Amino acid sequence: MPSPEYDTLVASLRTSEFTGVRTIEELRAGWERFAASFPPADDICFEAADANGVASEWVTAPGCALDRVILYFHGGGYTIGTLATYRNFTGHLARATGAKLLAAGYRLAPEHPFPAALEDAVTSYRWLIEQGVPPHRIVIAGDSAGGGLALATAVALRDRGNPMPAAIVAICPSTDLAKEGRSVRERAHLDPIVTYESSMAHALRYVGKESNLKNPLASPLYADLHGLPPMLILVGTHESLFDDSTRFAAKAEAAGVEVELDIWEGMVHVWPLFADILPEGRQALEKIGEYVRMKVP
Repeated sequence: MPSPEYDTLVASLRTSEFTGVRTIEELRAGWERFAASFPPADDICFEAADANGVASEWVTAPGCALDRVILYFHGGGYTIGTLATYRNFTGHLARATGAKLLAAGYRLAPEHPFPAALEDAVTSYRWLIEQGVPPHRIVIAGDSAGGGLALATAVALRDRGNPMPAAIVAICPSTDLAKEGRSVRERAHLDPIVTYESSMAHALRYVGKESNLKNPLASPLYADLHGLPPMLILVGTHESLFDDSTRFAAKAEAAGVEVELDIWEGMVHVWPLFADILPEGRQALEKIGEYVRMKVP
């Protein structure tokens, strides 16, 4: 049964200014205001980094292992979100995993449509390797659109002959921009963040109205998934994008990929981001931490 804090969070999200069908300016401003109520912990360190032109930042927690690295892509439908507004969560994630985390500030649509985000993601991964980080010490992670970007990045890296990371952690990933999963409509009443209309608006801003929503590098559900690294996928049953995770996991398993699909009963989209106030968010971070430490000891 969800915690009392969960009910309070859901009520707050239903009136938030970064959801629904709004202008991109309204969505970005709304997210900035909402994220400001979740500042990072005082003992987390942030250091700017230029990953071959991709504005990024290192995030470290006390006692982290400098040879265990997470490359993180934030969510926001490829259109909203910044390094600064994700510092609370990247700090939590760095602490939970005991890893040094590189948050990649990929370019956003509609100013920079697909494939800008993907190219920035690939560039940031290659930069880590150029800095001497072995691929088997890297975990690529992300939430929502960033989770989809993490999966698409692995596909692009494989296709371009680059070495694979140790693992992927996809938190409530968006894998199907065509929105063909049944849950996007059937579970919309349960999800205070994502609706079909708002999600499709983000998708069209990202790929363009005349482009292919099923491009496998934008919608990794439609990619050939053979040869991808092990992955942990977290999803809540109260998500509109529930089927994005379950269908992707099933297809990846059928392609021989090692997949751990972690389904959380009653949770909404990207609930781990609210670990400051949500016990279930802290529990999810513990699970991610255990997984990352197992894959990169």
